[in-house]
Amino acid sequence: MSKITVYSKPNCMQCNFTKKYLDDKGVDYSTLDVFADEEALNHIKLLGFQSLPVVEIDGEEPFNGFRPDLLAKLA
Repeated sequence: MSKITVYSKPNCMQCNFTKKYLDDKGVDYSTLDVFADEEALNHIKLLGFQSLPVVEIDGEEPFNGFRPDLLAKLA
């Protein structure tokens, strides 16, 4: 199974929806708070993203926002 990382921030509805969706489907993932982790923030900026959440999956193109269509492929 590929490693999944969700980059998020506190009080972010789309971040919460994304994590809840993954939790409800039993998908293992790690989460990084870009407010608490400057390296994580710099990483998503280097990827070209300016909004959260950003979902990064090993071997796949990262995406941002709450995307049930793409998250369903992980379940």
